[in-house]
Amino acid sequence: MSENKNVLNVDTKKSDLSPDDKHMLKSMFWRSWLLFSSFTMVKMQAFGFEFSMFPVINRFYKNNSNEKKQAIVRESSFFNCTYETAPFIMGLSAAMEKENANNPENFDPESINALKASLMGPLSGIGDSIFWGTLRLIAAGIAIPLAMQGNLLAPFLFLAIYEIPSIITRWQLLKVGYTSGEKFIEKSSKSGLIGKITDLATVIGMMMIGAMTASSVTITTPLKWAMKGATLNVQKILNGIMPGLLPLAVTLIVFSLIRKRVKVIYLLFGIIIFGILGALIGIF
Repeated sequence: MSENKNVLNVDTKKSDLSPDDKHMLKSMFWRSWLLFSSFTMVKMQAFGFEFSMFPVINRFYKNNSNEKKQAIVRESSFFNCTYETAPFIMGLSAAMEKENANNPENFDPESINALKASLMGPLSGIGDSIFWGTLRLIAAGIAIPLAMQGNLLAPFLFLAIYEIPSIITRWQLLKVGYTSGEKFIEKSSKSGLIGKITDLATVIGMMMIGAMTASSVTITTPLKWAMKGATLNVQKILNGIMPGLLPLAVTLIVFSLIRKRVKVIYLLFGIIIFGILGALIGIF
């Protein structure tokens, strides 16, 4: 237990950053303003996150084109986090990409996305509560009465109250994520914590797929057959085998096609066409 405490006891004091580190972090910070660029419902902020990580990728993989391609693909995976807390994950990912580039034999690159996935939810909860749920309301509560009185400074006051803490937080979390990330990686690698996080993130991901399938995917069939005076209800038989069997089957098929790199747009149109045809012939 004490060993895990030592792993998580990351020194967040200001550490010495090389000129290259400072230049890289500044570039990442300015790029992070475009986190919501190319936002899609499939990968959310993935491409904005990837754009912010390009200074890292170009620096640490400049002499290895194959590893660079893999890093680009890796950093374009699904991402969604509160604007203010996302830079911490960027900084931590930068430290992990550095470790992967310098010590590829002893580092699992899959742990980068695993750690991202494990931090997105908790940091979003903190960021939403502080900035969207509290600071934004305070800023609006101060600025709206002034605006109703016709004060032209009201919108600027709102932006100042909200954006100044936001900017400071994003910059500081980016630096903390990078500087503490190196020590975190070193200690957690020795203790095996990163492997545990990777396994945990996989389990959580599968649980989320199961929960979303049960609550969001609804597929039933009205198929019935009359057999010697009895009616064979296909949906009741499927429910008897396992409730939600059809939604689960369709979800797993789509998931397997995504893993085979079938484009999502093709899957969307395929599902629409399949649903229409199935309804016309009475399957659905």
